[in-house]
Parts: sequence; C-alpha cells; structure tokens
Amino acid sequence: MNTFLESFCFQVFPMVFDIFLAGVIFFVKYDAFYTIIIFFIMWSYIFLTIYVAKYRGKQRRDMATKLREMEAVKTDAIIAYETVQHNCAVPRETKRFKDHVVFYQVAERLVQWSLNGLNLTQSSIFTLGTALLVAVSAYKINIGEQTVGEFVSLINYFVQLQGPLNFFGTYYTMLQNNLIEAERMLDLFKETPGVVEKKDAISLPSVRGEVSFNNVEFSYQTKKGEPVIKNISFKVPPGTKTALVGESGSGKSTCLKLLYRFYDTIGGSVTVDGHDLKDLKLDSLRKHIGVVPQDTVLFNATIMYNLLYANPNASEAEIHDACKAAYIHDRIVNFPDGYETKVGERGLKLSGGERQRIAIARAILKDAPILLLDEATASLDSHTERQIQDALEHVTSGRTTITIAHRLSTITTSDQIVVLHKGEIIERGTHSELLALQGRYHAMWEKQTTIEKKKLEKLEKGDASSEEILHE
Repeated sequence: MNTFLESFCFQVFPMVFDIFLAGVIFFVKYDAFYTIIIFFIMWSYIFLTIYVAKYRGKQRRDMATKLREMEAVKTDAIIAYETVQHNCAVPRETKRFKDHVVFYQVAERLVQWSLNGLNLTQSSIFTLGTALLVAVSAYKINIGEQTVGEFVSLINYFVQLQGPLNFFGTYYTMLQNNLIEAERMLDLFKETPGVVEKKDAISLPSVRGEVSFNNVEFSYQTKKGEPVIKNISFKVPPGTKTALVGESGSGKSTCLKLLYRFYDTIGGSVTVDGHDLKDLKLDSLRKHIGVVPQDTVLFNATIMYNLLYANPNASEAEIHDACKAAYIHDRIVNFPDGYETKVGERGLKLSGGERQRIAIARAILKDAPILLLDEATASLDSHTERQIQDALEHVTSGRTTITIAHRLSTITTSDQIVVLHKGEIIERGTHSELLALQGRYHAMWEKQTTIEKKKLEKLEKGDASSEEILHE
C-alpha cells in the first residue's frame, strides 16, 4: 500500500501533469491542429493500454491459477510421500507435476506474447504519430507556414512525451499484475466469518466448568441441511468426567467443535457456567478450554516452540514436568537437538504417537479448567496408552473433562457416558449402568472385549509377536 501511494504521488501525478503541460505547450507554441494530433496519439496509446490490459488480465489470472495448481500438486506429493511410496506412484506423481508445469508454462507464454504484442502496438502508435507529424510539418514547411527549426523542436517535444506515456503503460501493467496476485487475499477480507462475536459479548474472568448442551441441533452446510446433531441435551457438572461414544459420524467430534465454538448451533444452546457461548467473547471462552485433538498438527518449528504455543509464559521446568507427565520428555532429550529439534512440516518428522504426546503436554501446560480429549490415545500402543491414561487421570482430576473414545476400556471410570447414534443420544449413564441396560453400549463393549481376548490368545499361542499385538 505504501509503495502504491508513493508511486501515485511521486510518479503518476507528475506524469499526468507532464501530459497536460505538453498539450498546453503544443497549443501555445504551435497551433490547435498539432495539439489535436498529439492528444489523439496520447489517448490512443492510453486507450489501447487499458483495453489490452483487460484481455491480459484474464491471461494473467489464468497463469496465477495454473501456478497455484502446480504448487498444490508439489505440496500434496511431498506431504503424502508415504502414500506415494506405498503405492509405487513416484512416476505417476512426477508425470502429474510435469503436466502442471507444462500448463503453467503455456499460460506464462501466452502472457508474455500478449505483453510483446502490447509493446509492439504501443511503439507502432508512436511511430505512426511521428510519421504523421513529420508529414504535416513537411507540408507546412513546403508552403512556408513553418520553419525547419520549428520542425526540429516539434519532434523533440513529441519524443520527450514518449517517456511519461511509456511509464503509464509500465505502471498500469505492474499495478494490474499486483492486484491479480493479491485477489485471493483480498477475497479473504470479504469473507464473513462463520462465527461472529456479538458487539456486547462479555468476558469470562473465571470458570467453574459446568458445561450444558440444551436441545442442540446442528448441520453442516455441505450436507444439504441434514442435521448432524439432533436435539441433544446433557449436562457436565464442574470437575466431572463425561465420555462421548458411538460409531464414526455419530456427532461426537461435532459436539466438541460446538463447545469450542468453531461453529454456532442452529437450534438450542451450549452453555458454560450458565452463559450461552454466543454471548461470550471467543478468546475469553477458548482460553479456559484445553484440547487434545485426534489429529495433532504441529508448526514447522522446534518442539519448544510448539509446546510454548499453549502457554508462552511457561518456565522450562514447567515444560519439562508437562512432558514427563505425557511420557515424552525422555524421548525429546535423546534427540540430537533436544527441545530445539525441528519437527518438520506439520510435525511429520515425529511419529503419530510422539505428536499426540506433545499435544497432551501442551494441554497440561495450558492448565485450563475444561479439558477436551478427542481420541487422545488413538495413536499410541497399548503400553504407552496405559502410561498416558495414568497421566491423564492426574491431569483431569478436578477439571471438567469431555472425552471422545473408541476404546471403551479408557473411559470406564467416567462419571457419565453418553452414547450417540446418528446424531442422537440413545443411552447415558455410568459404565456399569450401561452394561446393565444390555443396549448398544453393551454390544460395543462385548465386541471390543472379544477382540482383546483373541489378541491375548494369539500372543499366548505365539502366532504373533508382542509388538504386533500391541499395534493391532
């Protein structure tokens, strides 16, 4: 923006003044006929530049799109390198990338050709204009209305006028290119956020931790309005543990997103300590909630940076204690650079279990009164899972905790278990109460315990190694 203002004030404005002054000089020093010719040449040049720029804008936009597509293909192949290797797809991805490079080069070539054509046409206008002035001057010299000296000064003035007009063409093209490249960013500024704070939203200085879902309904726009959550109601008293279980797509993760207010409900309300989330400031709400997501994404920075993201003021001792509680400290100190180890793009230099344990340590550092665990031990083997469960028992003590779990053995001590099916609550109660109901939860428990028994039998018979059993 600063560059644009500087260019406009110190280059564009003087250029316009030069063109205006040139017209006045031609009118005063020569005659109106020359002035008409000069202005015709100038406006032809300007009109051509603007008209062709509209056509070139489409080409430039297409080139920018092709460049983004090429970069996207390259990024996808790098991020999904394991999938590429698993499927022997290196030649396929190489060809796909080469094809997009060719598409980009074709688009770039068209842009360059149109620029060359514009420059050629602009030069032709000046050449034809010069020829016209020479012809008129020659005629006037021949009939004695103009001297040779006046002819020379006329041509010199006209040649000097070419500089400001050339700058106009260059500046207009540069400005258009910059605006096209910034279009996507400018479009983002026009986007209306899905969740907007009220003007009179209030802050929560402190939180006891009571969470309540009251006749909540919700649907994603991409699903044609089909409700994902259907009239759900449940309450989580302060300092208690509630588990959400059910098949994939039953609405468990959506409940956590609604509590974190990534989305707003379309019916009913979600409250914290009796306050409707829609009445609260987003930062005020979210600073009181710690999260361990199912898929932990880390920044391409050091382990220390990623840990401090939850609590920038945490001391080194607090960080080490949190990592010890998450059973990741010993692993980190064995890295060549320790806590200053770079984790790579999206944390891909670390294993899934290591990333998840860092997420747990980060949640511990945040020390929030409400804790959301979305499959917090999903990427861990059975041995590490037991260690983490012990740590989580300590961390969740006294905190309002909502856990999503597929392994039912990890939530048997919950104060309340809510069973979801197709976006509705079909059962709720403690572990023992739900088993006594002989319903869906009981069926899920029986299925999982049967699978665990088969694993143990395999281990006892020697049909599989202990490591294979742990990772099944």
